[in-house]
Amino acid sequence: MTIFEDNELYIEKEPSQIPWLKIFTKEPYKELGDVPKELRMRLWEVFDVVEDEMKKYYNPKKINMASFANMLPRVHIHVMARFEEDSYFPNPMWGEKLRESNLNLPDEKEFHKRVKKALESL
Repeated sequence: MTIFEDNELYIEKEPSQIPWLKIFTKEPYKELGDVPKELRMRLWEVFDVVEDEMKKYYNPKKINMASFANMLPRVHIHVMARFEEDSYFPNPMWGEKLRESNLNLPDEKEFHKRVKKALESL
């Protein structure tokens, strides 16, 4: 599900029990170093907004950021709000599940609206 898009970037929601967004460049650059400098700087600016909104809205224990791009070989950044009570914490979300968990989190649609509004005001 796309929650934000402009002419250079888009943000998708990753289906998960935790708040998890992925920031993509529209051009399918293979490596971060292949991204033109101005767009790379913008990518980090967008990351900063997503991280800030995630911290303010969900008050997580930690924000995780990752960019492996092994399965999907194009530039994209994962931004995840982590909670001590989530099913994998402290492991990565791709790691071993440690417990069953039922997080009671605020409405994600409201979070998506806040992210979109913050990005539109850049």
